[in-house]
Amino acid sequence: MSARKIGFIGSGNMAGSIVLGLLDKGWQASRISVTDIDPDKVSRLECEHSVNAANSQQIGQECDLIVLAVKPQSMADACATLRPALGSRSPLIMSVAAGVTLARLAEWLGDRLPMVRCMPNTPALIGCGASGLFANARADAGHRQSVEELMRAVGICVWCERESDLDIVTALSGSGPAYFFLFMEAMQNAAQGLGLDAGLARQLTRQTALGAARLVDSSELELENLRVQVTSPGGTTEAAVRQFEGNGLRQLVETAIAAAAERAGELARAGEQAP
Repeated sequence: MSARKIGFIGSGNMAGSIVLGLLDKGWQASRISVTDIDPDKVSRLECEHSVNAANSQQIGQECDLIVLAVKPQSMADACATLRPALGSRSPLIMSVAAGVTLARLAEWLGDRLPMVRCMPNTPALIGCGASGLFANARADAGHRQSVEELMRAVGICVWCERESDLDIVTALSGSGPAYFFLFMEAMQNAAQGLGLDAGLARQLTRQTALGAARLVDSSELELENLRVQVTSPGGTTEAAVRQFEGNGLRQLVETAIAAAAERAGELARAGEQAP
């Protein structure tokens, strides 16, 4: 990674997962600094993983890549503390705060900085994340590579052509795990309702979802082809799929994801209009 030192402002679940991912990939703990308004979180990372406990001033003065991992409502204050420490330096800034645009970050930190917005999701906590990325014009190929290496420590990452595409990424992969949880919950409850033991329904639902995901990941076939392969004419799968299709499952999913994307855009616009 081209960045010699990485600093995290905020040490919640997402920052912690990235730190652990970097360490698992062989990144030296001495090159990672962390700060947070909750000193106990920093102390735990320092004691358990030997990273550097720091403050915003130290991170601003020393780090080549600075990850802003605070809540959106705390971002303005975090940037106000960080900006004086940057001085004339231009480290790469990466934000994982939903709805905080690059224009807003530039207003708070200055427009000379290379910046990247990242939309991760919760499976990053176990190294299976999916992140969408968008960079401003000051971020060059080296900056992009650094961000890719950072986020690949916790999963996959893709670059978006437009910053507004992050609203769709938020609706698809950012919120997506909850959709699968809901569907799994419905499957489990349906099996229990038909008389299957609750423990068996839970175990089989989880393993079926895991197996299906791994099958998709290991296959070069499109999702449609995989579905057709297990849908025998006149069989049990076809009977269930016919119900899904007949009751508008595809249209419901389309409407739901569109609603999530619209809400993501609303939150971003509200942030831009905030005083």
